[in-house]
Amino acid sequence: MTRVNLMLLLAVLASALYLVSVQYDSRRLFSELDRAVLDARRIETEREQLELEKRQQATVQRVEKLAKDKLDMRAATPAITDYVSYQPYGGSVPGSAVVQPRVSGGRLQ
Repeated sequence: MTRVNLMLLLAVLASALYLVSVQYDSRRLFSELDRAVLDARRIETEREQLELEKRQQATVQRVEKLAKDKLDMRAATPAITDYVSYQPYGGSVPGSAVVQPRVSGGRLQ
């Protein structure tokens, strides 16, 4: 009888230690999951912020300002626009169909 009681006592202690170990692992994993969810939210917020900045950088007014200031571009007006009419190719190119670029001050116009 004493041996049976001793075996039962050892079985109860082993199961109690196993239960504590499982609870510890469960809490640790839940904590990791919570941290991962927080990181995912932080990354999503950062991505949304970067998308907003990207949209702000690509506004029409900003692009036009950069084109004027840094690239010295200007809007196309009829005064500086060369119009080319399309004529189907008939074997030779008439002289009027060839468009020569206009050069002013060393720069193409």
